[in-house]
Amino acid sequence: MAKDLKPKARLPRGLADRTGAELAATHAMLAKIRAVYALYGFEALETPAFEYTDALGKFLPDQDRPNAGVFSFQDDDEQWLSLRYDLTAPLARYVAEHFDALPKPYRSHRAGYVFRNEKPGPGRFRQFMQCDADTVGAPSVSADAEICMMAADALEAVGVPRGDFVIRVNNRKVLDGVLEAIGLGGEENAGRRLTVLRAIDKFDKFGVEGVALLLGTGRKDESGDFTKGAGLSERQAAVVLAMLTGAGVCADADGVKVELDGDVELAALLASNAAFLEGMAELNDIRMLVAAAGYEDRVKIDPSVVRGLEYYTGPVYEAELTFEIKDEAGRPVRFGSVAGGGRYDGLVARFRGEKVPATGFSIGVSRLLSALAALGKMDSDAEVGPVVVLTMDKEPSRIADYMKMVSDLRANGIRAEMYQGGGGMKAQMKYADKRGAPAVIIQGSNEKAAGEVQVKDLVEGAKIAASIADNAEYRAARPAQFAVKEEELVAAIRDVLERRAAPTLGLDD
Repeated sequence: MAKDLKPKARLPRGLADRTGAELAATHAMLAKIRAVYALYGFEALETPAFEYTDALGKFLPDQDRPNAGVFSFQDDDEQWLSLRYDLTAPLARYVAEHFDALPKPYRSHRAGYVFRNEKPGPGRFRQFMQCDADTVGAPSVSADAEICMMAADALEAVGVPRGDFVIRVNNRKVLDGVLEAIGLGGEENAGRRLTVLRAIDKFDKFGVEGVALLLGTGRKDESGDFTKGAGLSERQAAVVLAMLTGAGVCADADGVKVELDGDVELAALLASNAAFLEGMAELNDIRMLVAAAGYEDRVKIDPSVVRGLEYYTGPVYEAELTFEIKDEAGRPVRFGSVAGGGRYDGLVARFRGEKVPATGFSIGVSRLLSALAALGKMDSDAEVGPVVVLTMDKEPSRIADYMKMVSDLRANGIRAEMYQGGGGMKAQMKYADKRGAPAVIIQGSNEKAAGEVQVKDLVEGAKIAASIADNAEYRAARPAQFAVKEEELVAAIRDVLERRAAPTLGLDD
């Protein structure tokens, strides 16, 4: 093939390859989360990676090629299909399609990759994994309170200590009331409301000044890209920011308090707004329920929580990690949000034409893994490699001997492989090292004649070698290498693995 016709090996922008250690840690973390979901009575569900485009609805623009925000393609029957943007819209489709057969409420959990056709950047990927749990068919905010408590239990189960996180709760009805009070009610303002909500959702990232720009004319980021703002007046933006910071709207055990820097007219509008008052009442109900269950130290009411998606209709919540890490400049910063969700009573209704209450939340898997690493709860060398049987002789009868050793180890639950390459002793040892092998098994002609094998403990050998002064001493010591009878091989390898005493799943228990 001509040089200029060869494809270039390159990873597409916004995507990432994942190797054994990270995958092992991910699987271990998800197993612990799923165990919590099962404890709460949620059952597993898996939906396909793509759906009919019209099923995803809210994320798509009104244009001939629906490719903004999602990756889409046209099937041979001229139907548009899109890679799923999240795991919630596919759940809504599944519930609507199997509505009569499912128990109501229907409680499920799902994990899988989702896809965003957006500009990639640092920490911003076009494919990433989420882990969701949802209750469909439960109208009471007790379902929302339970989801928040389950989120808290899941974080503790994977190793985030109590006190290092908080589940923050708000209500979109409260936000709707505020937006109505500043003149953004009605269908004609739906687009501006969504822009305002998405601006507020950037509070943790951009702070008050950044949100103020997004509420006004817009904001230019470090790369020079400009995000158009909501176009609010100074007075409208001030009300939104007062609510966001808790300076203007708050609720406690004594009820709702509205103070908008002397703006008596707007305060009166809020105090009599039905949606606002209903949202505040629901927040107080959630406060009471989590306190009764003993979660008041982990689940808190917070008026700054928004969630940027349009389909939320009631309580919304975020799981925020409160411990500090250091940024690139060595400055202490909080880790921030790793999960979020809320009530979406209108999503299933898109398919059925009737209101179907639902609530749920989603964990950002990669972000939570990063948090566990920052806490020292994840072993960076999570996956223990296989024991490697070296092929010292290449005759078929000897290869059969090596294959039997591997088979015996596997039959006893020990991860093992026979070297299948063409290299000699040095190349095979280098291979075992790259594989992270805890030990290698060596049997040349002399060992075979004696009915023995040599076992080399690579982990212990590395420790001993580091303390030996010169090559002569190293060769004399033959560090961590010993002979055993063939029939004692499995027991010897098991001893090596037990001495290693390293986590095999990637997370501290």
